[in-house]
Amino acid sequence: MKDEPVKFLLVDDKQENLVALEALLRREGLELLTARTGAEALELLLLHEVALAILDVQMPEMNGFQLAELMRGAERTRHVPIIFLTAGALDPHRVFKGYEAGAVDFLFKPIDAHVLRSKAEVFFELHRQRAQLARVLRMNEMFVGILGHDLRTPLGSIMTGAELLERQLGDPGQLKTVRRMVSSAGRIRDMIDQLLDLTRARLAGGTGFAAERSPVDVGELVTRAADELRAAVPERAVAVEVSGDCHTAGDAARLLQVFSNLLSNAVQHGTPGTPVSVSVDGADQAVAVAVRNEGTIPPELLPRIFDPFRGARRQGAAGLGLGLFITEQIVVAHGGQVTVESGPAIGTTFTATFPRADVGDVRSRARGALR
Repeated sequence: MKDEPVKFLLVDDKQENLVALEALLRREGLELLTARTGAEALELLLLHEVALAILDVQMPEMNGFQLAELMRGAERTRHVPIIFLTAGALDPHRVFKGYEAGAVDFLFKPIDAHVLRSKAEVFFELHRQRAQLARVLRMNEMFVGILGHDLRTPLGSIMTGAELLERQLGDPGQLKTVRRMVSSAGRIRDMIDQLLDLTRARLAGGTGFAAERSPVDVGELVTRAADELRAAVPERAVAVEVSGDCHTAGDAARLLQVFSNLLSNAVQHGTPGTPVSVSVDGADQAVAVAVRNEGTIPPELLPRIFDPFRGARRQGAAGLGLGLFITEQIVVAHGGQVTVESGPAIGTTFTATFPRADVGDVRSRARGALR
């Protein structure tokens, strides 16, 4: 498979300068984009991903510094390397202003061809390496997705056989062993499901986290998740309070996964023996679900609490550390947001807020949030 050409941008208001720079830099494997104004350059940057932008400083209407500031203010172009070119006299203040605007280098005319080519090639090579790394990561994620999908069938057979043995065995020792097998297989199944969700988030941008759209009652889903948790952990008290109109639109199975994740997280990481409380509030424009438990999250972990695999780094963690990451992805796919507050005086509260919407509104909001 042939690599795509590396694109770079030249911006200069004088055509003869563009021709000269093109002659210096053009070669196989590179694609040159040229613009004679800042506005033309911004249009090209919206359409193309570039490895490098070489900007003339002295241009009418929008000079190179102003263009660089606009580039740094947009997420798409924030990290594009910039080399400034100027015919002005060497001025330390001017050079400082160029670096302050986001330049990686500042060159004065007449340009040394060898110096410009050498500096540009560094950024071209870095771009190629990033593209290659992205392809490798994508292939790895596709492999994980295929492997996880294919593992489900034999694992399902193991779980079915173990569950049959559990119902037939009478010896306490054998029964204990089989139950351990069923529990372990269940954990493996949950890990596979999380890896498949992670792959879906990476490859599909999270769109698979809200596949089925239908009217849902968030209060009923939260109550169901709490009932399931009480059956699994009867020794922990889980209180649910529902108020207002809690109807919206979304994927009921995925939303149930969100509430189950938040409740399980509250029980697992809250202070043992303390209750977990859940409030579901249907306000005019949104439905908010707040899950609170006693206990606190270390302040240094709060900014990274939704990062994938974060939980797996904790000593004694039972899973892959993907639960909160997947939770956030599902909420965002529904056009909502999830936040966390934690401290010694207030405990820990995760709040998932969903906009009140019909099926079409949710699709529109989700596309905007995931873009």
